Amino acid sequence: MPQLLNEHACFGGVQRFYQHDSAAIGLPMKFSVYLPPAAGEKKLPVLFYLAGLTCTEETFMTKAGAQRLASELGIILVAPDTSPRGANVPGESDSWDFGAGAGFYLDATQEPWARHYRMHSYLLELHALVLATFQADPGKVGIFGHSMGGHGALTMALKHPDLFRSVSAFAPIAAPSHCPWGKKAFGGYLGADESAWQQYDASALMASHTSAPFPGGILIDQGLGDKFLVEQLLPEAFEDACAKANQPLTLRRHAGYDHGYYFISTFVEDHLRFHSRQLG
Repeated sequence: MPQLLNEHACFGGVQRFYQHDSAAIGLPMKFSVYLPPAAGEKKLPVLFYLAGLTCTEETFMTKAGAQRLASELGIILVAPDTSPRGANVPGESDSWDFGAGAGFYLDATQEPWARHYRMHSYLLELHALVLATFQADPGKVGIFGHSMGGHGALTMALKHPDLFRSVSAFAPIAAPSHCPWGKKAFGGYLGADESAWQQYDASALMASHTSAPFPGGILIDQGLGDKFLVEQLLPEAFEDACAKANQPLTLRRHAGYDHGYYFISTFVEDHLRFHSRQLG
């Protein structure tokens, strides 16, 4: 059982923060859970949120303003940390876009990262832990995220459509094999062989499909005032891959919005309602 660190009454439900010993990571990991008022009465849909570079398990819960609607819709929200903490890998805190706070939701294969930087396996572990611990319906699980976490949400959903029935993203790193953030992360965690990168590239994964993996659609919101849009995010690559796979995609481009949580908080209601419809 995870250890409860603290909790706060919130819109008739409760916002909680937990820590547990992770077998996948080999270290303690933290995550947050919002439980709506109906959580004690029946099994509810659960929505995993993956945060972006430099963020923690607290970022979404404190900045996005999602709990009000989650309370109304009866959705459990779960947000993990973005990397291992305390791995003591040399250089893990030298840059903000690699190492601590930048796990990229993959399983590293290169030393010295391979032992602890196993965020893909960790998300599968957390998925099982949440279903075992809370009143969550295993047939009604969705995933979404922002930036690095949008990349993580898309890749987790595409690799595990049996576990995640719905997926959306805010400003995802849509083709990490082709942008500086992704090349740095993939090269460091996975090595120089770029063929190994494709399993964690949402555009490459989508391009490998001959039919729509999510026939109910995928939702992506992207701000046109986002300073990372042209060099790092490359949504058009994912858009092209969806078109070739006949995957329904709603990619909304918003004038004036940047990469931060003012943008996310503006459109988070649309995402929760999207997932609520998809999960039933």
